[in-house]
Amino acid sequence: MRIPSELVRLDDQVHAWLPHFPGTWGMANCVVVGSGPEVLLVDTPYTADLTRTLTAAARRVTAPGARVSTVVNTHANGDHSYGNGLFPDAEIISTDANLTHLCAEPTPGQLQAMLDGCRGEVAFERYLLAHFGRYDYGGLEVAAPTRTFSGRLDLLVGAVPVELYEVGPAHTAGDLVVHLPQSGVVCAGDVLFVGDVPVHWAGPLSGVVDACRQILDLDPRVVVPGHGPVVGQAEVRTYMAYMEELRGRLHELHGAGVDVEEASRVLLREHRRPGLGLWERLGVLAAVEYRHLGGVEEPLSLVEVLASAVRLAPDCVPEVVASRGELTAGLAELGVAAVPPGPRAGGGALAEDGRGVLPGDLAY
Repeated sequence: MRIPSELVRLDDQVHAWLPHFPGTWGMANCVVVGSGPEVLLVDTPYTADLTRTLTAAARRVTAPGARVSTVVNTHANGDHSYGNGLFPDAEIISTDANLTHLCAEPTPGQLQAMLDGCRGEVAFERYLLAHFGRYDYGGLEVAAPTRTFSGRLDLLVGAVPVELYEVGPAHTAGDLVVHLPQSGVVCAGDVLFVGDVPVHWAGPLSGVVDACRQILDLDPRVVVPGHGPVVGQAEVRTYMAYMEELRGRLHELHGAGVDVEEASRVLLREHRRPGLGLWERLGVLAAVEYRHLGGVEEPLSLVEVLASAVRLAPDCVPEVVASRGELTAGLAELGVAAVPPGPRAGGGALAEDGRGVLPGDLAY
């Protein structure tokens, strides 16, 4: 599977960059909205090289000389925002609440140092290398939003209206979705995952369901998730049902006095889905939901909660992983990236009418 060098057309003004690598972290979707000389970019990739690949692809579908004048971050996770700094002249927009999560997100330098120090003898370090070791964060600095809002913000990109809706807290404290009403497209960010078990750092799960309901209220023709192929409304509803299933089970377990580790094990035994990778994320979902149920307010350590989830799902850790140098070299060549073993889901494409041609079974 190769990193895409071309964008997928959603309509004449809207194209999507869909690096669909099921079973791994960090390959997030981005959307390019172009009208005349102006370009709006929804989210930016995880590394400078990935961002340059996206930029080169965008040039082929936008007007000659067009520039990225606006970047919209659906949330503050690095795989959706680390590339911001490569657009120094662009206005960067997110929600006010997004700044809260930005304080908790590791910086590119911190991730680089952590991964450079990982060795294969420790299980969690092998997991980190398998999923994040391919990314070179060198030369990246966090470029924070230059404009924030609460509620709703309307923009105009050339002749294209763009509507931003705050839908968090859900995946993070400050999620937003992007609605392109003329195109019938909603960019969902990470309130919606397709092809893998989702991870949600803020919650509660009821907030994720509510965010998806707000997407459906916009009556989109196409929904671009944060990760995975484009989908329609039916797949969003199926995803919501899975989130409600997990929420109901966790509330039942909490009410019965089951501690969070055992609740995570229950999800891992009972609520994996065929075809969905990254099942260890069920432990993260359990930990975050239990924090809400217990009224815990202190900041969440993303790395610590992931380490706990991985410990409870040892079968997600590969026994052997390539070296950091080998992994980053593979990605730098834009060849087939090394993807850790795990369930795979099919890819998605667009038919001539612009609707998603989806995997046969998303398995939620």
